[in-house]
Amino acid sequence: MTNTQRKALIGLGSNKAWHGKSPAEVLSLAAKALGSLGQGVRLSPLYCSPAWPDPSQPEYRNAVVCLESALEPHALLAGLQVIEAGFGRVRSGDPALRYAPRTLDLDLLAVGDLVMEDVDLQLPHPRVPERDFVLLPLRDVEPAWQHPITGQSVSAMIKALPIITCAKA
Repeated sequence: MTNTQRKALIGLGSNKAWHGKSPAEVLSLAAKALGSLGQGVRLSPLYCSPAWPDPSQPEYRNAVVCLESALEPHALLAGLQVIEAGFGRVRSGDPALRYAPRTLDLDLLAVGDLVMEDVDLQLPHPRVPERDFVLLPLRDVEPAWQHPITGQSVSAMIKALPIITCAKA
C-alpha cells in the first residue's frame, strides 16, 4: 500500500431486484464494480435486515466492502453514486421516497481515519454506531476498525446496540 492509498469502508444495501437479479446478486455485482475505485476488494458475508421505517417493504440484503483506494473522499463518493446509477438507483429530492425500496444503496462509511464534515459528506458516516446492518458485516471484513472520533471498536459499538434485528443471510 502506498502512502496515498487509504482503506475505504463502504456499506452496501439492496431490497429491490434489478434486471432479473435478486438483491443478493446485485450486491455481489456491485462489489465487483467497486473494484473500479480501488484494489483489494473484500466483501463481507451478506446479512438480511428489515426495511426501515416501513418493515412491510421487502427486507434488505446488506454487506460491507473494504478496499484500498488512492481516491479522495469526494471522488470516492462520486464514484459510488455512478455505480448506484448504473444499477438503476434513482435519487429523488422527494422526502416521501427517501426510504423507498432501492436496487442499490452505497454508503461511504469511512476513509482511513479521516474525520470530515461538509454539506456533501461526513466521515465517518454519522450513523455507523447505531446500525447493526453496518456494524455486523463491518466486523466481518475489518474487525480491528475503530471509530476515529470516539475510539470505540466495532465490537464495543455492537455491544452498545439496544437491539439487533439483522442476521446473516
